[in-house]
Amino acid sequence: MSTRKKIIVVGGGISGLSAAHKLVELREERGLSVDITLLEAGPRVGGVISTRYEDGFIIEEGPDSFITTKPAALQLCSRIGLGDSIIPTNQHNRRTYILLDGKLLPLPDGFLLLAPTRFWPFIKSPVFSLAGKLRMIMEVVIPRRAADEDESLGSFVRRRFGAEALERVAQPLIGGIYASDPEKLSVKATMPRFLEMERQSGSVIRALLREQRASNQSGAEGSGARYGLIVSLRSGMQSLVDGLASRLPEGAVKLGTRVKSVEMASGRWIVSLDEGEGMEADGLIIAAPSFVASRLLEGLDSELSNDLGGIEYASSAVVNFGFNKSDIKQPLDGFGIVVPAVEKRAIIACSFSSVKFEGRAPEGKHLIRCFLGGALNPGVCDMDERDLSESAFNELRYILGGSFDPLFSYVSRYPSSMPQYMVGHLDLISEINGRVSEHSGLELAGNYFDGVGTPDCIRTGETAAENLLDYLFSG
Repeated sequence: MSTRKKIIVVGGGISGLSAAHKLVELREERGLSVDITLLEAGPRVGGVISTRYEDGFIIEEGPDSFITTKPAALQLCSRIGLGDSIIPTNQHNRRTYILLDGKLLPLPDGFLLLAPTRFWPFIKSPVFSLAGKLRMIMEVVIPRRAADEDESLGSFVRRRFGAEALERVAQPLIGGIYASDPEKLSVKATMPRFLEMERQSGSVIRALLREQRASNQSGAEGSGARYGLIVSLRSGMQSLVDGLASRLPEGAVKLGTRVKSVEMASGRWIVSLDEGEGMEADGLIIAAPSFVASRLLEGLDSELSNDLGGIEYASSAVVNFGFNKSDIKQPLDGFGIVVPAVEKRAIIACSFSSVKFEGRAPEGKHLIRCFLGGALNPGVCDMDERDLSESAFNELRYILGGSFDPLFSYVSRYPSSMPQYMVGHLDLISEINGRVSEHSGLELAGNYFDGVGTPDCIRTGETAAENLLDYLFSG
Protein backbone atom coordinates (compact mmCIF):
# COMPACT_ATOMS: atom_id res chain seq x y z
CA MET A 1 0.00 0.00 0.00
CA SER A 2 1.33 3.43 -0.96
CA THR A 3 2.19 5.78 1.90
CA ARG A 4 2.10 8.84 -0.33
CA LYS A 5 -0.05 11.57 1.18
CA LYS A 6 -1.79 14.53 -0.37
CA ILE A 7 -2.21 17.80 1.52
CA ILE A 8 -4.28 20.81 0.50
CA VAL A 9 -3.67 24.28 1.91
CA VAL A 10 -6.60 26.68 1.51
CA GLY A 11 -5.50 30.33 1.46
CA GLY A 12 -2.42 31.95 -0.06
CA GLY A 13 -1.75 34.72 2.44
CA ILE A 14 1.39 34.66 4.54
CA SER A 15 -0.10 32.01 6.86
CA GLY A 16 -0.92 29.67 3.98
CA LEU A 17 2.37 30.31 2.18
CA SER A 18 4.29 29.60 5.39
CA ALA A 19 2.33 26.40 5.92
CA ALA A 20 2.97 25.18 2.38
CA HIS A 21 6.65 26.09 2.57
CA LYS A 22 7.05 24.30 5.92
CA LEU A 23 5.46 21.21 4.40
CA VAL A 24 8.09 21.31 1.66
CA GLU A 25 10.90 21.78 4.17
CA LEU A 26 9.76 18.93 6.39
CA ARG A 27 9.10 16.66 3.41
CA GLU A 28 12.72 17.04 2.37
CA GLU A 29 14.14 16.81 5.89
CA ARG A 30 12.19 13.66 6.78
CA GLY A 31 12.14 12.04 3.34
CA LEU A 32 8.34 11.96 3.25
CA SER A 33 6.13 11.22 0.25
CA VAL A 34 3.81 14.24 0.19
CA ASP A 35 2.03 16.09 -2.59
CA ILE A 36 1.19 19.71 -1.72
CA THR A 37 -1.42 21.94 -3.30
CA LEU A 38 -2.16 25.52 -2.29
CA LEU A 39 -5.53 26.96 -3.34
CA GLU A 40 -5.90 30.75 -3.49
CA ALA A 41 -9.14 32.44 -4.50
CA GLY A 42 -7.46 35.66 -5.62
CA PRO A 43 -5.12 36.46 -8.52
CA ARG A 44 -1.94 36.49 -6.38
CA VAL A 45 -0.45 35.04 -3.23
CA GLY A 46 0.72 37.11 -0.28
CA GLY A 47 -2.58 38.42 1.07
CA VAL A 48 -2.15 41.87 2.60
CA ILE A 49 1.63 41.80 2.02
CA SER A 50 2.25 43.66 -1.21
CA THR A 51 5.02 45.99 -2.33
CA ARG A 52 4.80 48.39 -5.27
CA TYR A 53 7.98 49.55 -7.04
CA GLU A 54 7.80 52.83 -8.94
CA ASP A 55 10.31 55.53 -9.93
CA GLY A 56 12.73 54.58 -7.16
CA PHE A 57 10.03 54.31 -4.46
CA ILE A 58 9.50 51.09 -2.51
CA ILE A 59 5.87 51.38 -1.51
CA GLU A 60 4.40 49.01 1.06
CA GLU A 61 0.68 48.58 0.53
CA GLY A 62 0.35 46.36 3.61
CA PRO A 63 2.71 45.55 6.49
CA ASP A 64 6.06 47.34 6.19
CA SER A 65 8.05 45.49 8.87
CA PHE A 66 8.07 42.83 11.54
CA ILE A 67 9.37 42.48 15.08
CA THR A 68 12.30 40.29 16.05
CA THR A 69 11.13 39.41 19.57
CA LYS A 70 8.81 36.87 17.94
CA PRO A 71 11.41 34.91 15.96
CA ALA A 72 9.33 33.09 13.33
CA ALA A 73 9.69 35.73 10.59
CA LEU A 74 13.39 36.32 11.26
CA GLN A 75 14.12 32.59 11.20
CA LEU A 76 12.10 32.06 8.03
CA CYS A 77 13.92 34.88 6.24
CA SER A 78 17.22 33.27 7.17
CA ARG A 79 16.15 29.85 5.90
CA ILE A 80 15.02 31.13 2.49
CA GLY A 81 18.12 33.22 1.86
CA LEU A 82 16.88 36.65 2.91
CA GLY A 83 19.07 37.00 5.98
CA ASP A 84 21.35 39.52 4.31
CA SER A 85 18.33 41.53 3.13
CA ILE A 86 17.08 42.32 6.62
CA ILE A 87 17.44 46.01 7.47
CA PRO A 88 16.86 47.83 10.77
CA THR A 89 15.00 51.06 11.26
CA ASN A 90 17.01 54.22 10.74
CA GLN A 91 19.27 54.98 13.70
CA HIS A 92 18.11 58.58 13.78
CA ASN A 93 14.75 60.14 14.63
CA ARG A 94 13.49 57.09 16.52
CA ARG A 95 10.48 58.79 17.98
CA THR A 96 6.71 58.79 17.68
CA TYR A 97 4.51 61.87 17.61
CA ILE A 98 1.00 62.14 18.98
CA LEU A 99 -1.53 64.56 17.57
CA LEU A 100 -3.22 66.41 20.44
CA ASP A 101 -5.38 69.50 19.98
CA GLY A 102 -4.00 69.83 16.49
CA LYS A 103 -0.36 69.88 17.65
CA LEU A 104 2.37 67.30 17.13
CA LEU A 105 3.86 66.29 20.47
CA PRO A 106 6.65 63.73 20.83
CA LEU A 107 5.95 60.75 23.04
CA PRO A 108 8.37 61.04 25.99
CA ASP A 109 11.64 59.13 25.71
CA GLY A 110 11.39 55.86 27.53
CA PHE A 111 7.60 55.65 27.34
CA LEU A 112 6.80 52.04 26.48
CA LEU A 113 3.23 51.63 25.20
CA LEU A 114 1.52 52.16 28.56
CA ALA A 115 3.96 53.49 31.07
CA PRO A 116 6.98 55.76 31.58
CA THR A 117 10.36 54.25 32.35
CA ARG A 118 12.29 57.55 32.47
CA PHE A 119 11.21 60.12 35.01
CA TRP A 120 12.30 63.54 33.69
CA PRO A 121 11.23 63.13 30.05
CA PHE A 122 7.81 62.07 31.34
CA ILE A 123 7.52 64.96 33.82
CA LYS A 124 8.55 67.54 31.21
CA SER A 125 6.35 66.16 28.45
CA PRO A 126 3.38 68.26 27.29
CA VAL A 127 1.53 65.10 26.22
CA PHE A 128 -0.03 64.75 29.68
CA SER A 129 -1.56 67.28 32.02
CA LEU A 130 -0.23 67.65 35.55
CA ALA A 131 -3.24 65.78 36.89
CA GLY A 132 -2.71 63.05 34.28
CA LYS A 133 0.95 62.68 35.26
CA LEU A 134 0.14 62.42 38.94
CA ARG A 135 -2.51 59.79 38.24
CA MET A 136 -0.10 57.74 36.16
CA ILE A 137 2.61 57.88 38.82
CA MET A 138 0.05 56.68 41.36
CA GLU A 139 0.08 53.36 39.47
CA VAL A 140 2.93 52.20 41.68
CA VAL A 141 0.60 52.12 44.70
CA ILE A 142 -2.62 50.95 43.00
CA PRO A 143 -3.44 47.50 44.44
CA ARG A 144 -3.16 44.60 42.04
CA ARG A 145 -6.40 42.98 40.97
CA ALA A 146 -7.09 39.66 42.65
CA ALA A 147 -9.42 38.30 39.96
CA ASP A 148 -7.98 36.49 36.96
CA GLU A 149 -10.80 37.00 34.46
CA ASP A 150 -10.19 38.85 31.24
CA GLU A 151 -10.85 42.58 30.93
CA SER A 152 -10.71 45.19 28.20
CA LEU A 153 -7.68 47.32 27.45
CA GLY A 154 -9.79 50.35 28.36
CA SER A 155 -10.65 48.91 31.75
CA PHE A 156 -7.06 47.87 32.49
CA VAL A 157 -5.47 51.19 31.56
CA ARG A 158 -8.05 53.29 33.40
CA ARG A 159 -7.68 51.08 36.46
CA ARG A 160 -3.90 51.25 36.52
CA PHE A 161 -3.07 54.62 34.91
CA GLY A 162 -6.21 56.72 34.54
CA ALA A 163 -8.40 57.92 31.69
CA GLU A 164 -5.88 60.37 30.24
CA ALA A 165 -3.30 57.65 29.68
CA LEU A 166 -5.92 55.62 27.84
CA GLU A 167 -7.21 58.41 25.62
CA ARG A 168 -3.89 60.02 24.73
CA VAL A 169 -1.52 57.05 24.43
CA ALA A 170 -2.85 53.53 24.99
CA GLN A 171 -5.79 53.83 22.60
CA PRO A 172 -3.83 55.18 19.61
CA LEU A 173 -0.73 53.03 20.19
CA ILE A 174 -2.23 49.68 21.16
CA GLY A 175 -5.75 50.03 19.84
CA GLY A 176 -4.22 51.14 16.55
CA ILE A 177 -2.12 47.97 16.23
CA TYR A 178 -5.27 45.87 16.38
CA ALA A 179 -7.55 48.45 14.71
CA SER A 180 -9.80 47.91 17.71
CA ASP A 181 -12.06 49.63 20.18
CA PRO A 182 -10.11 49.63 23.48
CA GLU A 183 -13.35 49.12 25.40
CA LYS A 184 -13.73 45.72 23.72
CA LEU A 185 -10.12 44.70 23.10
CA SER A 186 -8.95 41.87 25.34
CA VAL A 187 -5.89 42.82 27.35
CA LYS A 188 -5.23 39.16 28.16
CA ALA A 189 -5.07 38.29 24.45
CA THR A 190 -3.08 41.33 23.35
CA MET A 191 -0.97 42.59 26.26
CA PRO A 192 -0.55 39.62 28.63
CA ARG A 193 2.89 40.89 29.59
CA PHE A 194 1.40 43.85 31.44
CA LEU A 195 -1.09 41.65 33.26
CA GLU A 196 1.79 39.46 34.39
CA MET A 197 3.69 42.51 35.58
CA GLU A 198 0.72 43.52 37.68
CA ARG A 199 0.34 40.00 39.04
CA GLN A 200 3.99 39.49 39.94
CA SER A 201 5.15 42.99 40.87
CA GLY A 202 1.94 44.73 41.80
CA SER A 203 2.89 47.58 39.45
CA VAL A 204 3.58 47.81 35.73
CA ILE A 205 5.90 50.79 36.20
CA ARG A 206 7.98 49.03 38.85
CA ALA A 207 8.27 45.93 36.68
CA LEU A 208 9.32 47.95 33.62
CA LEU A 209 11.95 49.82 35.61
CA ARG A 210 13.32 46.57 36.95
CA GLU A 211 13.46 45.07 33.46
CA GLN A 212 15.19 48.16 32.14
CA ARG A 213 17.84 48.09 34.82
CA ALA A 214 18.43 44.39 34.26
CA SER A 215 18.92 44.83 30.52
CA ASN A 216 20.83 48.10 30.88
CA GLN A 217 18.41 49.90 28.59
CA SER A 218 17.99 53.54 29.45
CA GLY A 219 15.48 54.61 26.85
CA ALA A 220 17.95 54.14 23.96
CA GLU A 221 15.30 52.35 21.94
CA GLY A 222 13.23 55.49 21.60
CA SER A 223 9.64 55.95 22.62
CA GLY A 224 6.35 54.27 21.90
CA ALA A 225 7.91 51.17 20.37
CA ARG A 226 11.31 49.55 20.70
CA TYR A 227 12.42 50.49 17.23
CA GLY A 228 15.65 48.52 17.49
CA LEU A 229 13.50 45.38 17.48
CA ILE A 230 11.69 46.31 14.26
CA VAL A 231 13.14 45.26 10.90
CA SER A 232 12.14 45.05 7.27
CA LEU A 233 13.56 43.74 4.01
CA ARG A 234 15.76 45.86 1.76
CA SER A 235 13.54 45.38 -1.30
CA GLY A 236 10.30 45.41 0.65
CA MET A 237 8.09 42.80 2.28
CA GLN A 238 7.17 41.42 -1.15
CA SER A 239 10.59 39.73 -1.06
CA LEU A 240 9.29 37.40 1.63
CA VAL A 241 6.23 36.46 -0.43
CA ASP A 242 8.29 35.93 -3.59
CA GLY A 243 10.89 33.93 -1.70
CA LEU A 244 8.31 31.55 -0.28
CA ALA A 245 6.38 31.16 -3.53
CA SER A 246 9.57 30.36 -5.47
CA ARG A 247 10.30 27.44 -3.16
CA LEU A 248 6.99 25.71 -3.64
CA PRO A 249 6.81 22.84 -6.16
CA GLU A 250 5.99 23.77 -9.73
CA GLY A 251 2.25 23.73 -10.25
CA ALA A 252 1.49 23.55 -6.53
CA VAL A 253 -0.18 26.96 -6.40
CA LYS A 254 -3.63 27.25 -7.95
CA LEU A 255 -4.70 30.89 -8.26
CA GLY A 256 -8.27 31.98 -8.87
CA THR A 257 -9.48 28.80 -7.19
CA ARG A 258 -12.26 29.38 -4.71
CA VAL A 259 -13.25 26.62 -2.31
CA LYS A 260 -16.97 26.14 -1.75
CA SER A 261 -16.98 23.62 1.11
CA VAL A 262 -15.04 20.79 2.72
CA GLU A 263 -16.22 17.48 4.07
CA MET A 264 -14.84 14.16 5.25
CA ALA A 265 -15.73 10.96 3.40
CA SER A 266 -14.16 7.53 3.82
CA GLY A 267 -11.29 8.95 5.82
CA ARG A 268 -10.34 11.54 3.21
CA TRP A 269 -11.02 15.23 2.84
CA ILE A 270 -13.23 16.29 -0.05
CA VAL A 271 -12.63 19.87 -1.11
CA SER A 272 -15.41 21.20 -3.34
CA LEU A 273 -14.58 24.10 -5.64
CA ASP A 274 -16.83 26.83 -7.01
CA GLU A 275 -15.74 25.81 -10.48
CA GLY A 276 -14.43 22.47 -11.67
CA GLU A 277 -14.22 19.11 -10.00
CA GLY A 278 -13.57 18.65 -6.32
CA MET A 279 -10.26 17.52 -4.89
CA GLU A 280 -9.38 14.86 -2.35
CA ALA A 281 -6.67 15.00 0.31
CA ASP A 282 -5.38 13.15 3.34
CA GLY A 283 -4.73 16.37 5.21
CA LEU A 284 -6.19 19.86 5.10
CA ILE A 285 -4.92 23.22 6.32
CA ILE A 286 -7.37 26.13 6.18
CA ALA A 287 -5.29 29.31 6.34
CA ALA A 288 -8.07 31.78 5.58
CA PRO A 289 -9.94 34.35 7.67
CA SER A 290 -12.11 32.76 10.35
CA PHE A 291 -15.32 33.78 8.58
CA VAL A 292 -14.14 31.92 5.48
CA ALA A 293 -13.18 28.87 7.55
CA SER A 294 -16.60 29.12 9.21
CA ARG A 295 -18.36 28.93 5.85
CA LEU A 296 -16.24 26.04 4.60
CA LEU A 297 -16.77 23.95 7.72
CA GLU A 298 -20.46 24.67 8.24
CA GLY A 299 -21.61 21.31 6.91
CA LEU A 300 -18.93 19.40 8.77
CA ASP A 301 -19.14 20.87 12.28
CA SER A 302 -21.77 23.49 13.09
CA GLU A 303 -20.30 24.25 16.53
CA LEU A 304 -16.84 24.86 15.11
CA SER A 305 -18.36 26.94 12.33
CA ASN A 306 -20.30 29.05 14.83
CA ASP A 307 -17.21 29.63 16.97
CA LEU A 308 -15.18 30.72 13.95
CA GLY A 309 -18.01 32.92 12.75
CA GLY A 310 -18.15 34.59 16.15
CA ILE A 311 -14.84 36.39 15.59
CA GLU A 312 -15.51 39.92 14.40
CA TYR A 313 -13.35 41.77 11.89
CA ALA A 314 -12.56 45.41 11.16
CA SER A 315 -11.68 46.96 7.82
CA SER A 316 -8.81 49.28 7.04
CA ALA A 317 -7.21 51.24 4.24
CA VAL A 318 -3.69 52.46 3.50
CA VAL A 319 -2.93 55.49 1.34
CA ASN A 320 0.67 56.01 0.19
CA PHE A 321 1.85 59.44 -0.92
CA GLY A 322 5.04 60.60 -2.58
CA PHE A 323 6.27 64.17 -2.06
CA ASN A 324 9.17 66.41 -2.88
CA LYS A 325 11.04 67.04 0.38
CA SER A 326 11.34 70.72 -0.46
CA ASP A 327 7.55 71.07 -0.55
CA ILE A 328 7.03 69.97 3.06
CA LYS A 329 8.13 72.61 5.55
CA GLN A 330 7.34 70.60 8.70
CA PRO A 331 10.46 68.64 9.70
CA LEU A 332 9.81 64.91 9.45
CA ASP A 333 12.08 64.06 12.38
CA GLY A 334 10.21 61.01 13.63
CA PHE A 335 8.98 57.69 12.30
CA GLY A 336 5.36 58.70 12.32
CA ILE A 337 2.27 60.00 14.04
CA VAL A 338 -0.55 58.33 15.93
CA VAL A 339 -3.90 60.06 16.21
CA PRO A 340 -6.07 59.48 19.30
CA ALA A 341 -9.73 58.83 18.62
CA VAL A 342 -10.65 61.84 20.78
CA GLU A 343 -9.14 64.06 18.06
CA LYS A 344 -11.94 62.92 15.76
CA ARG A 345 -9.77 62.90 12.65
CA ALA A 346 -10.21 60.73 9.57
CA ILE A 347 -6.86 58.96 9.93
CA ILE A 348 -5.65 56.81 12.81
CA ALA A 349 -1.92 57.10 12.07
CA CYS A 350 0.64 57.93 9.45
CA SER A 351 4.12 56.56 8.92
CA PHE A 352 7.07 58.48 7.47
CA SER A 353 8.31 55.49 5.50
CA SER A 354 11.33 57.21 3.95
CA VAL A 355 12.49 58.29 7.42
CA LYS A 356 11.78 54.97 9.10
CA PHE A 357 13.72 52.83 6.60
CA GLU A 358 16.53 53.79 4.26
CA GLY A 359 16.02 53.35 0.53
CA ARG A 360 12.25 53.75 0.52
CA ALA A 361 12.32 56.92 -1.57
CA PRO A 362 14.74 58.53 -4.05
CA GLU A 363 17.00 61.37 -2.96
CA GLY A 364 15.01 64.53 -2.34
CA LYS A 365 11.69 62.69 -1.98
CA HIS A 366 9.47 61.64 0.93
CA LEU A 367 7.22 58.61 1.16
CA ILE A 368 4.37 58.88 3.67
CA ARG A 369 1.58 56.42 4.25
CA CYS A 370 -1.67 57.03 6.07
CA PHE A 371 -3.91 54.53 7.84
CA LEU A 372 -7.67 54.83 7.98
CA GLY A 373 -10.49 52.69 9.30
CA GLY A 374 -10.51 50.21 12.14
CA ALA A 375 -13.32 49.34 14.51
CA LEU A 376 -13.89 53.00 15.42
CA ASN A 377 -14.33 54.03 11.77
CA PRO A 378 -16.04 51.03 10.17
CA GLY A 379 -17.20 52.60 6.92
CA VAL A 380 -13.79 53.32 5.45
CA CYS A 381 -13.86 50.59 2.82
CA ASP A 382 -17.22 51.81 1.57
CA MET A 383 -15.55 55.02 0.37
CA ASP A 384 -14.34 55.15 -3.20
CA GLU A 385 -10.65 55.43 -3.98
CA ARG A 386 -10.70 59.14 -4.76
CA ASP A 387 -12.51 60.04 -1.54
CA LEU A 388 -10.10 57.97 0.53
CA SER A 389 -7.10 59.64 -1.08
CA GLU A 390 -8.53 63.12 -0.63
CA SER A 391 -9.50 62.45 2.96
CA ALA A 392 -6.01 61.22 3.84
CA PHE A 393 -4.33 64.09 2.00
CA ASN A 394 -6.48 66.71 3.70
CA GLU A 395 -5.46 65.25 7.05
CA LEU A 396 -1.79 65.46 6.11
CA ARG A 397 -2.17 69.11 5.17
CA TYR A 398 -3.89 69.78 8.47
CA ILE A 399 -1.22 67.95 10.49
CA LEU A 400 1.90 69.10 8.64
CA GLY A 401 0.72 72.56 7.66
CA GLY A 402 1.59 74.51 4.56
CA SER A 403 0.57 74.05 0.96
CA PHE A 404 1.94 71.08 -0.94
CA ASP A 405 0.75 68.50 -3.44
CA PRO A 406 1.62 64.83 -3.81
CA LEU A 407 3.58 63.34 -6.65
CA PHE A 408 1.28 60.33 -6.49
CA SER A 409 -1.17 58.55 -4.23
CA TYR A 410 -2.00 54.85 -4.06
CA VAL A 411 -4.98 53.49 -2.14
CA SER A 412 -5.09 49.94 -0.77
CA ARG A 413 -8.30 48.73 0.84
CA TYR A 414 -8.53 45.74 3.16
CA PRO A 415 -12.16 44.90 3.99
CA SER A 416 -12.67 42.62 6.99
CA SER A 417 -8.93 42.11 7.37
CA MET A 418 -8.30 42.70 11.07
CA PRO A 419 -9.68 40.13 13.55
CA GLN A 420 -10.98 41.72 16.73
CA TYR A 421 -9.55 40.17 19.88
CA MET A 422 -12.57 40.85 22.08
CA VAL A 423 -12.68 40.20 25.81
CA GLY A 424 -12.83 36.41 26.17
CA HIS A 425 -10.92 35.83 22.91
CA LEU A 426 -8.53 33.28 24.41
CA ASP A 427 -11.43 31.19 25.71
CA LEU A 428 -13.00 31.23 22.26
CA ILE A 429 -9.72 30.16 20.64
CA SER A 430 -9.43 27.35 23.19
CA GLU A 431 -12.89 26.14 22.17
CA ILE A 432 -11.93 26.32 18.49
CA ASN A 433 -8.76 24.34 19.06
CA GLY A 434 -10.72 21.74 20.98
CA ARG A 435 -13.21 21.32 18.15
CA VAL A 436 -10.46 21.13 15.52
CA SER A 437 -8.73 18.35 17.45
CA GLU A 438 -11.80 16.17 16.92
CA HIS A 439 -11.27 16.21 13.14
CA SER A 440 -8.31 14.09 12.15
CA GLY A 441 -6.14 15.64 9.48
CA LEU A 442 -7.52 19.16 9.89
CA GLU A 443 -5.47 22.21 10.92
CA LEU A 444 -6.29 25.92 10.97
CA ALA A 445 -3.94 28.89 10.70
CA GLY A 446 -4.26 32.64 10.51
CA ASN A 447 -4.08 35.97 12.28
CA TYR A 448 -7.19 35.35 14.39
CA PHE A 449 -5.49 32.99 16.82
CA ASP A 450 -3.05 34.76 19.11
CA GLY A 451 -1.34 37.52 17.15
CA VAL A 452 -2.00 39.70 14.11
CA GLY A 453 1.61 40.39 13.08
CA THR A 454 3.58 38.71 10.31
CA PRO A 455 5.62 36.55 12.74
CA ASP A 456 2.39 35.35 14.37
CA CYS A 457 0.89 34.37 11.03
CA ILE A 458 4.05 32.56 9.99
CA ARG A 459 4.13 30.65 13.27
CA THR A 460 0.52 29.50 12.97
CA GLY A 461 1.12 28.28 9.42
CA GLU A 462 4.30 26.43 10.29
CA THR A 463 2.77 24.91 13.41
CA ALA A 464 -0.20 23.68 11.39
CA ALA A 465 2.16 22.04 8.89
CA GLU A 466 4.20 20.32 11.60
CA ASN A 467 1.12 19.07 13.43
CA LEU A 468 -0.44 17.72 10.25
CA LEU A 469 2.67 15.82 9.14
CA ASP A 470 3.13 14.42 12.65
CA TYR A 471 -0.43 13.07 12.47
CA LEU A 472 -0.25 11.72 8.92
CA PHE A 473 3.04 9.92 9.43
CA SER A 474 2.73 8.99 13.10
CA GLY A 475 2.25 5.34 12.33
